[in-house]
Amino acid sequence: MWNVPNLLTSFRILLIPVFLGIYYLPGSDANFWAAFVFALAAITDALDGYIARKFNQFTKFGEFLDPVADKVMVAASLIVVVETYATWWISIPALAIVSRELVVSALREWMARIGRQEHVKVSNLGKFKTIAQMVAIGGLIWEANTFVVVLATLLLYVAFVLTLWSMWEYLRAAWSDLSQVD
Repeated sequence: MWNVPNLLTSFRILLIPVFLGIYYLPGSDANFWAAFVFALAAITDALDGYIARKFNQFTKFGEFLDPVADKVMVAASLIVVVETYATWWISIPALAIVSRELVVSALREWMARIGRQEHVKVSNLGKFKTIAQMVAIGGLIWEANTFVVVLATLLLYVAFVLTLWSMWEYLRAAWSDLSQVD
């Protein structure tokens, strides 16, 4: 159970309160260090999956824990981003991203329950969404300068579009099962 991917995932979960604690510290360096911790968590997300695939280190525990760690980290970071910016143009894509995660998680759970989980496996579209989302959130947390904030906001909208698109694709793939009448 305690292979390298699962240790990385567990480390990512431990980074969530560290990230939040640093984010709320007073001082001008807090945003940089919070963004650094967030980036470290994002890197462990990519790394744990790579190692699991490369060395065939899949476990049931990892299959459960990895998406939980991802979703909690993204939700926690989007909450602080929405709190910091307090504008509709940040809040709307952030809400869409969190909502999509809930919808797709519920859809995957339901599809697994009926034995059709292969229809809602992680796609490349979802991976591109995650990359855009992580870079956007990191930039919005960092707030280095206007250029970084504007670029991060644009990437948040790229993530927003990819979020809606990937959710649509997952729902479309599951629609024949969802639309069945009992």
